[in-house]
Amino acid sequence: MPTLGIDLGGTFARAAVVDEQGKIVAAAKMALGERSPSAVVESIAHAAKAAVESAGSPVKFCGVGAAGQIHGDSGVLAVAPNLGWRNVPLGALLQTRLGYKVKVVNDLAAAAWGELNAGAGRGSHDTYTVFVGSGVGSAIIAGGKLVHGSGGVAGELGHTKVVPNGRRCGCGELGCLEAYVGGHNLIAQTRELLATGRSHVLMELTGGDPARVTPVTLEQAAEAGDAEAREIYERASLMLAIAVANQVTVLNPARLILGGGVLSHCPGIRRRLVEGVQAYASMTAREGLLITDAELGDDSGLIGAALLA
Repeated sequence: MPTLGIDLGGTFARAAVVDEQGKIVAAAKMALGERSPSAVVESIAHAAKAAVESAGSPVKFCGVGAAGQIHGDSGVLAVAPNLGWRNVPLGALLQTRLGYKVKVVNDLAAAAWGELNAGAGRGSHDTYTVFVGSGVGSAIIAGGKLVHGSGGVAGELGHTKVVPNGRRCGCGELGCLEAYVGGHNLIAQTRELLATGRSHVLMELTGGDPARVTPVTLEQAAEAGDAEAREIYERASLMLAIAVANQVTVLNPARLILGGGVLSHCPGIRRRLVEGVQAYASMTAREGLLITDAELGDDSGLIGAALLA
């Protein structure tokens, strides 16, 4: 029987009915307006209803991939920075509203499961998936099973510490990798440099408008020879490369699957990540390692969430 997958981001709620082979039968998307739990649940419900009606087949189970830290199997989002939530019982709220049995997982766990079953991870039982988009997320699959950890937050690469008492992260802690490498924070650091007026390259690229700054802007400024932009860029790239390389050494995956908007649109950062893994991961851990891009794009989380349900 098809199942319903939900991808809950910071801007949209996407819903899809997915068959047993991981094929999307029908999909719908709703913009999030108010970010209160009740309002977000309503947005999800509207997207879900549209997808199910379009598919023309009933569903009984729903999987949700949400950007945030999940308390084990409770369905409670302990921290969801993009929504400003703490300790929200999303699973229970959705189950009451939709009438389906609901399973809530981290969005990267859902994406990794989708790639394992229908994308770049097919044929492997040991994968490490890293997405760098607005934030930094990762998920571990070992022996064909998702590794959740005792509290449900295993694989939180973005919240490993890289600078003691460093920049504040969206999770509220200091010095996280995400605070230096996540897309939102690359933008924040670039805007801080733009505001100083010292970067003529950034001024030319943006016309002095902070709203035009993206991670691509930073890469362009760095490659154009702006020394301060290059410092931000090289620091972020090196931190990411070493962090991922260390995980490859610890986990010894057969495949490293890369995705997310920053890695897709900033080829220099992706190249430095791959070179860093080859340089810094232990020789034995990287023997036979296949580094590949995610195949399912934005649909990996939808498909994975549905299959996990």
